[in-house]
Amino acid sequence: MLNVVTGLLADGAPPPAITIDYLVIAGGAGGGAQDGGGSGGMGAGGAGGLRCTVTATGGGGSLESALSLAKATNYTVTIGAGGAGSTTETVRGSNGIDSVFNTITSTGGGGGGSKGSVKNGATGGSGGGGGWGGSGTSTGGSGTTNQGYAGGAANADLYNGGAGGGGAGSVGAATSTTNNGGAGGSGVATSITGSSVSYAGGGGGGAYIAGSGGTATAGGGAGGAASTTGTAGTANTGGGGGGAGGFNNADGGNGGSGVVILRYADTLTITIGSGLTGTESAASGGYKRATITAGTGNVSWA
Repeated sequence: MLNVVTGLLADGAPPPAITIDYLVIAGGAGGGAQDGGGSGGMGAGGAGGLRCTVTATGGGGSLESALSLAKATNYTVTIGAGGAGSTTETVRGSNGIDSVFNTITSTGGGGGGSKGSVKNGATGGSGGGGGWGGSGTSTGGSGTTNQGYAGGAANADLYNGGAGGGGAGSVGAATSTTNNGGAGGSGVATSITGSSVSYAGGGGGGAYIAGSGGTATAGGGAGGAASTTGTAGTANTGGGGGGAGGFNNADGGNGGSGVVILRYADTLTITIGSGLTGTESAASGGYKRATITAGTGNVSWA
């Protein structure tokens, strides 16, 4: 029997380790905005960083290793919120918030660029796309190694569309001479839940005049058409928000919140503590899964 004070078994030995697979996705970032005056399209938010031990992980990195933990021990979980889309061209979209499971931290996505001094996308788990800035070329923000990719760049000398935000699976698309917004970077598919699901796609860049907003997948929000707000990223996917469409006033889309999914032997039962919102699945294929969608608190296993 485990001594809850010492954390040891009755014979003084430590309890046997348990193996926990994880998917930890941070909040996606918001897209850039414009206040009118003939602006081009704005940059999209980057996806939240993705770290995973099953099927694939973000940024083209090597698959991560499962954690060896102990029963009857508390481990911290935090679900990162999505970043707000910008409502003014003097501010980028807000970065997403980090998500955490024990020692594993995934970095919030980088905000999409807007205009002028904030035309460049921000660095994050995946980087934000560049926005139309009036002159020169805007740059995409960098992604984080083994979590996500960079955002795309936009040619700011032309009234073109904004660039796509980076995704966990690929770089956001750049724009050059087209009115169309750049597509968001792709997400990453994992079968940690028992079926293949894609997460952490970058947002699509905003369009200008007759162009189309950049497309997005895996929870990313599409870019806005002319004078149209970008689409929000999907909750619990870490998707980036779409960039605002150019020409008249429009806001960036909000980033999607993150998620933590834990997989463990079906002989175990998780306790999801106060402050967290989550569920445990029925046993399937030798595993149970806990999906935690909001909050900060502790989990433990028995």
